[in-house]
Amino acid sequence: MRASATVDRSGVATIRFRSGGAATTVTASGAVDARPPSRSTPQVRFRLVFREQPVGPNVCRPYSGPPLAWLVIACTHPDGSHWALQSWQRMLPNYGHDASGDRAVWELRLSHWTGDVGVLEIWTDWAYRGRFDHLWGRFTYRGQGVYGFSWTRRGVPLDTYGRNVFVDTLDSSYGGGWRRENSFLTHEPSGAFCYGFCPHGRPPGKGRRYRATVIGPGVTPDVMWEGAAPGPYDQGRDEAANAEQRRLLAGDGRCKIN
Repeated sequence: MRASATVDRSGVATIRFRSGGAATTVTASGAVDARPPSRSTPQVRFRLVFREQPVGPNVCRPYSGPPLAWLVIACTHPDGSHWALQSWQRMLPNYGHDASGDRAVWELRLSHWTGDVGVLEIWTDWAYRGRFDHLWGRFTYRGQGVYGFSWTRRGVPLDTYGRNVFVDTLDSSYGGGWRRENSFLTHEPSGAFCYGFCPHGRPPGKGRRYRATVIGPGVTPDVMWEGAAPGPYDQGRDEAANAEQRRLLAGDGRCKIN
């Protein structure tokens, strides 16, 4: 996706991009970083205006922040904060089905933050004594779990804190290249999650490699992890991984270790 971003001295960003042949201009302001999960206080969010606005000259400098996945463009403001545009396919259908129309769109996502971004930690092992590949991990921001309090039966967040982890599988039974496997919520209180590559009306989505992308908390950047599949079953490694899950995911009542 082709896009540009400028930021004036007062912290108003102007984003220009083309979608479906049409040029769009958006101004964004009023938010930085993220709040910790709260049932009473909404998460931070941008004030967006979808038209040209009078703004000052661009003062954003070459980017000096941490590496980012799915990066389109980034810059660093004189106040030390960072701005970035990222683009990835969040809406792909599950279980490797081909995408078209809105399900294939590359979303353009804006972030504004200071300091560290969210941390997505993922480990791989096996489920049901090697029958299926399994991944588990946690999503944290500044040492605290990232999670929400309300969601639909299908796992779609209903508040501004909830986050889904979107998992892709490489060169699997679904076909060559990267295909969407599934997405699922992070859990209270640690931001933990777990997922087994079991059959869902199709052969298991076991691949050579896996990757996971999650929307950053608040208006911080989206974060991506990629790693190799666990390989042939190893009982010793699996038991050690299960012990580590019990330690790191203590307090999580939704991940069943097996």
